[in-house]
Amino acid sequence: METQIKESLNSLLAAIKAADGQVIADEMARLDCYLEVGRAGLHPQLVHFLENRSYAKALMFLGGAENIPVGICGGRSGGKAR
Repeated sequence: METQIKESLNSLLAAIKAADGQVIADEMARLDCYLEVGRAGLHPQLVHFLENRSYAKALMFLGGAENIPVGICGGRSGGKAR
C-alpha cells in the first residue's frame, strides 16, 4: 500500500503545482481511503502525516528521509519542556 500512497502523493503535489482542482480533490480522497483501509498496517508516523494532511512530510517519510522538519502539531525539537 505504501507504493500506492507514494504515487498518490506525487500526483497530488503535481496537481497542486498545476492548480488542477479536480485531481487535487481526487487524490486527497484516495489518500483518505488508503488511510482508512490501511491504518493498522501503516507506520504510526506515516499515519500521523496523512491524518494531518502533511503530504510533503509523508512523501519525505516514504522516501526514507531522516530529518523531517518538526511542525506545529506538538513535536519537540529535542529541548526539555519548561
